[in-house]
Amino acid sequence: MKYKVLLIAGLLALLQPQMQAQSLHLGPQIGFQKASDADEGNFMGGLAMRVHITDAFGIEGSINYRSEKYLNGALNVKSWPVMVTALFYPLPIVYGAIGTGWYNTTFDYDQSRFPYNFIEDETQQKVGWHFGGGAELPVGSSSLLTADLRYVFINYDFNSIPGSGERNSDFVVFTVGLLFSL
Repeated sequence: MKYKVLLIAGLLALLQPQMQAQSLHLGPQIGFQKASDADEGNFMGGLAMRVHITDAFGIEGSINYRSEKYLNGALNVKSWPVMVTALFYPLPIVYGAIGTGWYNTTFDYDQSRFPYNFIEDETQQKVGWHFGGGAELPVGSSSLLTADLRYVFINYDFNSIPGSGERNSDFVVFTVGLLFSL
């Protein structure tokens, strides 16, 4: 984990001279996500920061909160993903996105559904990756309205619950953000 933090800090230090000359935006982000085998989709919210390095390349960092239920509510998965995404702009308002995320995840089991408490709640960290695309529209002279669709690959281990080992936790997320220039 220390190496990841040092790597990110090093990259930011290398980009610092370019970042000062380019646009930096920060603001709220909301979304809707649905995991493949989750009981239903859910809303999520968070904060995003976007830096345009050049006209064709940018970087986004975001942190969100999301929650989803599996197995008819027997398991509630709560996650705080911290994501870093590379943005590629083939057109000024259209971008492709690819990146990675660190998911601090809590597995909250409904103990009333599991007699004798043989399954305990747990928290774990996972790394996943994502790709997608979206649009970014200027609002006024200093704000951006963003909208994108991403597919996230993350493989949670549901083997604690008998008969749940084949559950798919990959998900699709649609987000909208309003980012303000700093």
